[in-house]
Amino acid sequence: MSEKAERPAPQPEPIRFFGTGWVTHDAAYWLRRVGVSIGALLAAGAGAVLMRLGVQGVFVSAAGSLVNTLLVVAVAISTCVAAIRTWTLLSKGRASLGGWMADEKSVGPMLLIGFVGMLLAYFLRSLIEAPGEAEKRSRYELALAAHARRRTPAAAGGGSKRKRR
Repeated sequence: MSEKAERPAPQPEPIRFFGTGWVTHDAAYWLRRVGVSIGALLAAGAGAVLMRLGVQGVFVSAAGSLVNTLLVVAVAISTCVAAIRTWTLLSKGRASLGGWMADEKSVGPMLLIGFVGMLLAYFLRSLIEAPGEAEKRSRYELALAAHARRRTPAAAGGGSKRKRR
């Protein structure tokens, strides 16, 4: 008789900067959340200063009000797109992205210009939970539930149906 080998329980996937501490929310988890929040906010501030210097350089060049307006609008749209995409990635996962937002090549230049929006979304998400925790937690809980279903014994009677007469 061949007995099925019992599979080990699923292990949680690590999150960058947090490892697997997001499962238990230990003391190190909270310290890391504070550190990630502060780091993302400082990086967003430094990025905003750099972006301001770049935009100011175009303003000083006296290219014209149309060029200046188009530049500001392009940076604002890129920042919003980058923030929305990052928020969606961190809260729902890559599978929830659709259309042109899912294509790295098409959205790459916008993410490069709108990096401040990405950092701000990362900061805001870290105030709620570890960035990416919701998606990883849902996958982990589904894996645990599937593992628990596999471990429960089958219904009595072997699962075969009786013939009716």
